[in-house]
Amino acid sequence: MTFLAIDVGNSRLKWALYDAARPGTAMLAHGVEFLDHIERLSEGPWAGLPAPTHMLGCVVAGDAIKRRVVEQMELWDVPAHWVVPSQEEAGVVNGYDYPTRLGADRWVAMIGARHRLLAQGPARPLILAMVGTAVTVEALDTSGRFLGGLIVPGHGIMLRALESGTAGLHVPTGEVRLFPSNTSDALTSGGTYAIAGAVERMYQHLLQHCGQEPVCMMTGGAGWKMAPSMTRPFELVENLIFDGLLEIASRRLAAAAA
Repeated sequence: MTFLAIDVGNSRLKWALYDAARPGTAMLAHGVEFLDHIERLSEGPWAGLPAPTHMLGCVVAGDAIKRRVVEQMELWDVPAHWVVPSQEEAGVVNGYDYPTRLGADRWVAMIGARHRLLAQGPARPLILAMVGTAVTVEALDTSGRFLGGLIVPGHGIMLRALESGTAGLHVPTGEVRLFPSNTSDALTSGGTYAIAGAVERMYQHLLQHCGQEPVCMMTGGAGWKMAPSMTRPFELVENLIFDGLLEIASRRLAAAAA
């Protein structure tokens, strides 16, 4: 039984093939494609793969992108299933005002992070920062209830906004400095510390709400850039969305077989 996990973000599609639909199983193959190149999958990296028995994915890029992915999966006889955020799944309770409006990537990553935390020891409050095109900062209490989260522009969006909205300002690549003394470093440092400040504020809110120091995890393609500038220790985890998809798929299959 092989399992295909797909994470379709705002700019890239990430996929992984596992030897079973359960947490901790071996990854057999994986890859990344920019959304403009989805049509390469069936004749490229997917062509030589064993046919997956099950598939589960999450997508934030819209229905048109989802249809293109499903078309690429036609080389296998496997139905496509996509996570839609709900009131509760895999032991995580969704505290969003309208649960189905929560981003699927946020929901799946929270489930992955929650179960990673439980595998390491006793339950604790959890801060999850996902750093990508946009940055999200989620807060879960000790029971696994999602209390709410922040959405912040990612580095690239911040810099492009400054470049388009400020006369004569061009955005070169700078370094993160304690006291930036040139425009390049000022821009890079400002964006980095804006994101770090949002995470710190959410940390303080959760600490006060729960009365216990939260565990902090970070994921996303740009997480490694942010990690050195955080005010708290963070565990940098590469594949939390895949971990969440494995957890959800395992529970759904077990329920279906019961």
